[in-house]
Amino acid sequence: MSILDKIVSRKKEWVESQKQLVPLSALQKAEMYQRSPLSLSSKISNGEGSGIIAEFKRKSPSKGNINIKAEVVEVTQGYQQNGASAVSILTDVDFFGGSDQDLITARKQLSIPILRKDFIIDEYQIHEAKAMGADLILLIAACLTPAEVSSYSNLANELGLEVLLELHDDEELEHICNTVQFVGINNRSLKTFDVDVQRSLRMAAAIPSQYIKVAESGIDDPAQVRLFKENGYQAFLIGENFMKNTDPGSALGEFINQIKL
Repeated sequence: MSILDKIVSRKKEWVESQKQLVPLSALQKAEMYQRSPLSLSSKISNGEGSGIIAEFKRKSPSKGNINIKAEVVEVTQGYQQNGASAVSILTDVDFFGGSDQDLITARKQLSIPILRKDFIIDEYQIHEAKAMGADLILLIAACLTPAEVSSYSNLANELGLEVLLELHDDEELEHICNTVQFVGINNRSLKTFDVDVQRSLRMAAAIPSQYIKVAESGIDDPAQVRLFKENGYQAFLIGENFMKNTDPGSALGEFINQIKL
């Protein structure tokens, strides 16, 4: 069983337990469920901001503890102040040390879009994302069928949420549908966790031009971002490179300054 298989298996158990604790009707009554989400796609399409989606992540299966004591408000406010176009927040508890409360807390402090980063395998989680105050969700092709991506992204759009569809290889291109706004190429394999930053470059031309292209994972050099931009990428999901610093926000600010050189 791959690490991805283990994560998905555990996630199915987690979702079923959450449904018992917090029924859908309760999610729909949440204050944040009534808010109008922010549009990251509009900002990026208009050429506004850095295009960087800065991630809040305490740990991961591949790296272990990254910044286990990090405070979500301090880090995400630092990201916003230093030029992030959006913030990604891990809400997976078991494998990434995140929580729903991290996103809820950050939403009260931030004025930029928030991506709920998790392994979505059930419609219930999309309603959860809306109730937390997320603006967009991640759908991972490696653990979903094309039909599920279409169904889940349709629901997300109905709730006002945008969708980042994450791909890992050419075989997953069939998951792309017209209800996703972003198509991301993850340079890290979710089965082996090996990183190959060339993956984003190889797959760039295969992504139809109407989608915003997102390069994900393994990005630790501003020169990589410049190269990705030359190949049509407009957004960049970066987490570990910032989170391993004592001041992730300042690390982001310096990174953006170097991109401009």
